[in-house]
Amino acid sequence: MLKNSFISTTLNRRSFLAGTASVLAAPPALAQSTDLTFQHAYGEITLPAPAKRVVSLGYNSHDSILALGIAPVGIRYWYGDYPYGVWPWAQEHLGDAKPTVMTGEVSAETVAGLAPDLIVANGSGISEAEYALLSQIAPVLMHSDEYSAYGTPWDVGLRTIARAVGKSDLAETIIADVHGKFADIKARNPDWAGKTAVAAWHDGGQTGAFMGEDTRARFFTDLGFRPTEKLTEQTIIDGFYTTLSPEDLSPLDADLLLWISSTDRAPDIANLAMRRTLNAYREGREVFCNQLLAGAVSFGTVLSLPYALEQLEPQMKLALDGDPSTVVPTALEAGLTE
Repeated sequence: MLKNSFISTTLNRRSFLAGTASVLAAPPALAQSTDLTFQHAYGEITLPAPAKRVVSLGYNSHDSILALGIAPVGIRYWYGDYPYGVWPWAQEHLGDAKPTVMTGEVSAETVAGLAPDLIVANGSGISEAEYALLSQIAPVLMHSDEYSAYGTPWDVGLRTIARAVGKSDLAETIIADVHGKFADIKARNPDWAGKTAVAAWHDGGQTGAFMGEDTRARFFTDLGFRPTEKLTEQTIIDGFYTTLSPEDLSPLDADLLLWISSTDRAPDIANLAMRRTLNAYREGREVFCNQLLAGAVSFGTVLSLPYALEQLEPQMKLALDGDPSTVVPTALEAGLTE
């Protein structure tokens, strides 16, 4: 990792992954598919049978594999101090399994030693040369060329993995459940539709926002929000974020401003001079995510999203109630409001 910090690592996808899910159910034919041929960004693979021993090289792909009832034999570490690189929302799915945890660049030797029959590398950021090397060990499942390396929607990625491990029916059930949670929140909060929302970050003196195919930007899109007009005018870097001038944070001035951060970085956000020029600050429309909640939104997986929704809905309702005097607990605890 380039820096030992939550936000700094988000700015380098090789060290910290970030990945618009549709709220519509998949066609029934998808759920019943037994096709084991996959076309992807680096070519095509065909599995001889549904995979049983799976290595997860994507920074968040192990969540999908665990949700399908399969414990990967190897997991790529992203960040966070949790056993086997598995965050709290997914721990129960790991059970007694003890996967090998891989850190940093991918070691082909380590992967080979795990004797996988499938290597899931969607969201891994591996190069085509690395793909070719790993393909000598086992079939490597990459992202579709329809999306960037880290831009596959969570449900699309889950369906692909499910087809490779023979769990398509289960995947459709799980996907429908999570889509239903999004739909329920939208139904309970119809006034959110069309409002603006921004997921922002601040680290090392730099402030910015998540955009495009990023999981945090998609989280809001899936809830019916849209980015601010000024944010859409910013240049997207690497397909998932942008940086802002410290003298002009106006692209962050949304109906709802969500800070993706950690408790130890909250004072830096609170002390941002130009943040106090934002209406979102003046009117109490900020929500703060500590490391666990920020992780759930950042992972943006079938397992982390339900946790994020459960935790954030009440905070968002308070921030968007139209009353500037309403206190948002997470913002108060982080020192963003008085």
